[in-house]
Amino acid sequence: MTAAARARALADVGRLGQAEQAVRAGLAETPADAELLSLLAGLRRLQGHHDDALESAAAAVAAAPGHAAVHIEQAECLLGLDRWDEALASAREAVRLAPGRPEPHRSLARCLILRRDLGAAREAATRAVELAPYSVPDLMTLAEVERTAGRRDAAREATARALAEDPEDPDGRWTIALLDAEKLRVREAMLGLRRLAADHPDRYGAPALTWPIRGLLAGLRRGLLAAVPLTAALAGLGHWWPPSLLLARGAAGVMAFVTISLAARVLIPAGRLPWICAGLLPARLRRAVGAGLVAAGASVPLLVWYATSAPWTALALVAGALVASLTAGAVERAASRPAT
Repeated sequence: MTAAARARALADVGRLGQAEQAVRAGLAETPADAELLSLLAGLRRLQGHHDDALESAAAAVAAAPGHAAVHIEQAECLLGLDRWDEALASAREAVRLAPGRPEPHRSLARCLILRRDLGAAREAATRAVELAPYSVPDLMTLAEVERTAGRRDAAREATARALAEDPEDPDGRWTIALLDAEKLRVREAMLGLRRLAADHPDRYGAPALTWPIRGLLAGLRRGLLAAVPLTAALAGLGHWWPPSLLLARGAAGVMAFVTISLAARVLIPAGRLPWICAGLLPARLRRAVGAGLVAAGASVPLLVWYATSAPWTALALVAGALVASLTAGAVERAASRPAT
């Protein structure tokens, strides 16, 4: 068995460290082997070491610039470092080198998703599926494009096709849970996530199971970001046109009602599990989620206060709660990303 084959066999069962050792042993004998360098890049990337991974990927491209696979791996490494333009260029080079293979089109679609060029991403993902109609990764890439574009039915259809090929595929099961969550089918989503976490605890542990809390906070941040400036603008206009003040109070009241209703719709069916898992989050992420909960909780009585009495103090405090919520959200997103 070659060093590359041995490394792939180890990686397939999750033994990434041993797979890396096998690759390095092979590179000690053939240091310019593009296949081994690309494998090393992928293994380092999967372990969260994106800078080291990119260095190996660049060495693989230098060793075999005419091979599409090395450009695909380089694109994946660049995506991990948020270097989207360079990743897109690498993916396009892979497509140029191997237009009849699905993998370059799949890589191109992934790059285009992150650039929010969803029309072009759909074309690339569809081309990959045309070339490999039964490929689970290609079908799941198409599902990701459709879900990102808000076409949930199309995303579910592509995911169902992938799960028909591999019912245990974790990405497919995760996507179905997300689609259920987005339609507020909370019990179904939590059931799917509990089963997924049981099968893949390292990948889908506490952070995944806290989605009712974290998803709710993300939704409330978006709602407040729209409602608070609108309420403030209507309140300011009330100095010249008094009926506008009533509209401002109404907007605040509606936002408070929507917040309470949405929280009840999500958190009650979710049960205790998300709260238990919230306590198991890494410290920085746990603090960010806690700060978001405090900010969201404080905004409701402040909105009610403004709706009933219209003091500017309440509106100013709501704006402060919004700033705190947005800050907590930024910290949460940063804490959720793997270390590089």
